[in-house]
Amino acid sequence: MNLTEQIQASLAAALRQEFDLEVAPAELQLQPTKKEFEGFYTFVCFPYAKQLKKSPVEIGTKLGEYVLAQGGVVSAFNVVQGFLNLSIADQVWLKLFATIHANDQYGQLPAKGEKVMVEYSSPNTNKPLHLGHLRNNFLGYSIAEILRMSGYEVMKTNVVNNRGIHICKSMLAYQLFGHGETPATSDIKGDHLVGKYYVAFDKAYKAQIEELVAGGMEKEKAEKEAPLLKQAEAMLLKWEEGDPATIGLWEMMNSWVYAGFDETYQKMGVNFDKIYYESDTYLLGKDIIEEGLEKGVFYRRPDNSVWIDLTADGLDEKLVLRSNGTSVYITQDLGLADLKAKDFPMQKSVYVVGNEQDYHFKVLFLIMQKLGRPYAAGLYHLSYGMVDLPSGKMKSREGTVVDADDLMQEMKETAEAMTKELGKIDGFSEEEAQSLYHTLAMGALKYFLLKVDPKKRMLFNPQESVDFQGNTGPYIQYNHARICSILRKADQLQLTPTAPQSIDLQASERDLIFTLSQFPQRVEDAASLYSPALIAQYVYDLAKTYSQFFSEVPIFAEENLEKKQFRVALSKSVAEVIRKSMNLLGVTVPERM
Repeated sequence: MNLTEQIQASLAAALRQEFDLEVAPAELQLQPTKKEFEGFYTFVCFPYAKQLKKSPVEIGTKLGEYVLAQGGVVSAFNVVQGFLNLSIADQVWLKLFATIHANDQYGQLPAKGEKVMVEYSSPNTNKPLHLGHLRNNFLGYSIAEILRMSGYEVMKTNVVNNRGIHICKSMLAYQLFGHGETPATSDIKGDHLVGKYYVAFDKAYKAQIEELVAGGMEKEKAEKEAPLLKQAEAMLLKWEEGDPATIGLWEMMNSWVYAGFDETYQKMGVNFDKIYYESDTYLLGKDIIEEGLEKGVFYRRPDNSVWIDLTADGLDEKLVLRSNGTSVYITQDLGLADLKAKDFPMQKSVYVVGNEQDYHFKVLFLIMQKLGRPYAAGLYHLSYGMVDLPSGKMKSREGTVVDADDLMQEMKETAEAMTKELGKIDGFSEEEAQSLYHTLAMGALKYFLLKVDPKKRMLFNPQESVDFQGNTGPYIQYNHARICSILRKADQLQLTPTAPQSIDLQASERDLIFTLSQFPQRVEDAASLYSPALIAQYVYDLAKTYSQFFSEVPIFAEENLEKKQFRVALSKSVAEVIRKSMNLLGVTVPERM
């Protein structure tokens, strides 16, 4: 029984004894006491006032007196307008800390016996990854790590969109304007080189539209009749027919992009257990359409197209197969959902995709439920808001996107400038310094993008994200490095970190143990809500709490050896939980700064 459960059991006994009211302990909600009041746990008495015909203050007082009289756990209480605030005895905090300190796996929750797949990244092979992809990748990776720590068996997957008209646009532009250049001959990273031709296509396509409009054609018609678009459509047909020259060009340019993506993913610090390619899956789903027709889930219109009527579910009618028998995007997603479930029989499947696809996933999940798929109840769309820069929205086809590689390099340069300015690299070799700059840059970037609730649209400010003060990655990284410095000194002094049974605690020491004790619950909460922001807020609170402890309580100047060893042990546990928390966000924490 953990501390929260002990208090709940004691309060349940108090309600039974003082008011003859039976309430299951788990139903008694506790919350952290507000900083302006004394105590650690607060029980709200208002919900019971009407039932017990007593004032909330009277209820709180009676309950407080009862749990205090039991001894052992509660050392004091106060009642503020019906809020019962409970202080916890020092020996309870010390016992709790001893369990944390002795547990190398602290924070890892028991295995749930369930599998979950997390799909994220989903890039197109006609352009490099950009700022929006950074939020997607960081979210997906972090959620996968959080779910793993909360007890799930996790598979991380990536669906690469490597075919279609947009891919053919890059291919055609390269064919027309590329003059045989390669990543090696141009010294341009492969995905950036292909993206260059996607932009070139758009530029030439727009010029053709303007020319047609100037010749008297309506703009809408010109957009469909432009020769470049016609050529791209013809190229797509050749690809689908297996034309060797088209396939050869496609394979060559995709290989450039894959190599570029791998390099970017490595810099990002994300990875995948399995990668699906749209070129292998785009024909999937047609058998599901036949199944749905037989079950009456879908219906066929006179023109031979297949639809589903979701108006009774508050949606509309949705095309699932064209009249010529070709797939639409949702057809492929139906087939891919079945394929993923076959490859990895799972209870949950999380799709990390921007909120512009909310409707698509509502339809997809609803169809799977109507088809009776056993995994349908576990399908979840982790919908996230777009990322804006101070300069505004990005458009990849116009070449105004902030490439992920460029942004990561800019962040590294910013981290280098600020670190040198603060003089935090004394004694570092050039290699160690460069490694630190990368660690700080990625910590700043990931933390800033993950500390915001995923559902919210956000503004990314590179300069603010790399600040060493405030709610930033570098601030937390610096606190971890400072604790590592303390631990190195303790080791030199041959101080053994120890969890004592009975010493008097300072207020900030109690605060630290309490904050440490919240870690497993924060992992559970973040997993159930699919929100790395909860972990980010938690680790920032922990770093702040340690900073206050560090400024208020002496460690090496303490004369009492037992207290000194305890403070070293407390520091060690804080460092470990900071490291674990930041790892859940995909962030590395340095041991020296």
